[in-house]
Formats: sequence, C-alpha cells, structure tokens
Amino acid sequence: MILTGLLIVWIASALVMAAAWWVCRRIGNAGYVDVVWAGLMAAAALFAGAFGDGAALPRGLVAMMGSLWGARLCLHLLHRVLHEPEDGRYRFLREHWQGNQRYFFVFFQAQAVFVAIFALPMLVAAGNPERDFTVWTALALAIWALAVGGEALADRQLARFRANPANRGEVCRDGLWGWSRHPNYFFEWLHWFAYVLLAIGAPQWWLSLAGPLLMLLFLYRFTGIPWTEQQALRSRGEAYRRYQREVSPFIPWPPRRPRN
Repeated sequence: MILTGLLIVWIASALVMAAAWWVCRRIGNAGYVDVVWAGLMAAAALFAGAFGDGAALPRGLVAMMGSLWGARLCLHLLHRVLHEPEDGRYRFLREHWQGNQRYFFVFFQAQAVFVAIFALPMLVAAGNPERDFTVWTALALAIWALAVGGEALADRQLARFRANPANRGEVCRDGLWGWSRHPNYFFEWLHWFAYVLLAIGAPQWWLSLAGPLLMLLFLYRFTGIPWTEQQALRSRGEAYRRYQREVSPFIPWPPRRPRN
C-alpha cells in the first residue's frame, strides 16, 4: 500500500501543481505554490487515513492531525498571499531566472515530489495495526498539539508585527521570534515526530523517521532557513545580521546579550 499510495499522491500532486503553475503564470505571483503545497499535504493525510491498511485508530488520527495541520497552514498562507505583494524570495527567483517559466514549472513539480515524500510518514502511520490507545498515541497527540499551537502562535505574532506600518523594514523580535529566528520552522519540524510515534508498532515504522529527518535537512540546507535568511539580509541588511548574532537560528533559546 505504501508504494502505491506514494505513486497516487505524487501523480495527483503533479497534476495539481501543473494547474497551479499555469494560474500563477497568468497572475504573476508564484507565492501560491506554498498555499497549494500545504493544501495537498492536508489532502494526502485524508487519503492516508481513508485508504491505509492499518487499524481505525491510527488511520483516523493521521487523517485528523495531518488535515488540520495542513488546512491551518494553507489558510494562513492564503491570507498572506492575498493581502501582500509576491514574496521577495519568488521575486528574486523571477529576476534570477529572467522570467523563464520552464524553471518555474520544474520548481512547482519539485513541490509535488516533496508532497509525496512527506506523505510517507503519514502512510506508514496509517498502516499501524495497533487498535488500542497507548502511551505512544498520547505522546503523538501531545506533540502534535504543541507543534501546531506553537506554529500558529509564531505565525500570528509575525503577522501582527508585519501589519504595523511602523515596523516596515524592521526585524520581528516579538514573542517566540525573540527566542528563535524561525520558530515557525521549528514547530513545523516538531510536528513530524507525531507520525513517528503513531507509527510505532507498524511493520515498517522506521520509514516514518523520514519526516523529521528530511524536514530538518530541507529547513537547514535548502528551502527553509538559507533561502529565507538570504532574502532577509537583502531587505534588512545590518539589522538582520545583528539578529543573527543574537538569536538562535532554530531551537527557541534565550537570546544573547548584544555586545557593546
């Protein structure tokens, strides 16, 4: 079921991302790719819960947890894209690629591959034959609640900061952002451990580790922190360099005192 499920998720995501690329090309805003990615992850969780070959409890929890997480993120990103100009990261790519839409098409299709990759932990957890509510189930729910709640709080704090015209060009240090430069990414990463705990007891539970391991790799080396911070340095310069010196890049931690 896992391989078949991954193939179905990838094909469906590739088709949706192709349509999203066409729409974004027409409206000139590639930021919707993030909205679509989050929505597809929510759909992948519902698919895993509906067609997984495990017991009803893990399947139901995968469907609930994954869809609520993905839907919240999707709506948050949609609100941002609808009310703000195109993200600076995508404007940079547009200039770097000189508006070549073939590169953007490949980029959108890469997101479809990522949907399939991150559907793997959900499919593994949905294949767990464990019927009873165990300590692992309780821990999975606790981590999921902490992660989704923390990510929502970080997003809300940043949105409130950005909505104030007086903060234009400034660096957000409100709330969680004073303890981590990317608290939303941290809680996003933490969220994937919920499926690892739900998968304990499944025949191939270890495959669920791909979620947190790959998410950490992407956030630290590819599409997350490096990309976001490069754009922040371009737009905020020395203020962001000082923020980098004083605040933890990922795990929330008390900030360093500024040097005189």
